[in-house]
Amino acid sequence: MLTKDEMLAPLARLREDQIVVTTMSVVRPWARHSQSELDFASADSAMGHAADLALGLALAQPKRGVICLNGDGSMLMSLGTLATIVDSGVTNLTLVIVVNGTYEITGSQPLAAHGTIDFEAVARAVGFRRTYAFDQADEYERQLPEVLAGVGPVLASVCVEPGSEGPLARRPSAASPYLRTSLRESARQLRDALSG
Repeated sequence: MLTKDEMLAPLARLREDQIVVTTMSVVRPWARHSQSELDFASADSAMGHAADLALGLALAQPKRGVICLNGDGSMLMSLGTLATIVDSGVTNLTLVIVVNGTYEITGSQPLAAHGTIDFEAVARAVGFRRTYAFDQADEYERQLPEVLAGVGPVLASVCVEPGSEGPLARRPSAASPYLRTSLRESARQLRDALSG
């Protein structure tokens, strides 16, 4: 099992000009590794929509890679999105499922089907081009360049130690830079970065 930093640090080092969409328990940790204007925190609506947003960005920006750091609870709430991603025909989307077995942001309640649901197998079954599953930091770091290269859509399921991230809020005093502005302003900043 990886720590969040063991998962995020190599990704931040290898990331080039991809858009990175984060949600729930990785919003703040990602901001400790990246300050890119192409980072977007999808943390303002009902849980389960970060992958949908990332798909929309991948469709709108077909020449740019999109990485979605999605929680296992969020993914479980929208499993149909996996089929929609494949059906859309996108080739520039990498979906990373952060598997910690809890709804960490809302109080670390246990995730339904934790230990039995296999996100990699589900993604493979609906037609993802490439799928990966990691529970060891060295193997993850060794294969991450392959995960990020080539044609997608790609899904990587990464087992991460449960943490203690609390609820998220956008406010000027937020520790994470991309939570200091409103959702509207954050979306405008991303749009400007993509058109600049």
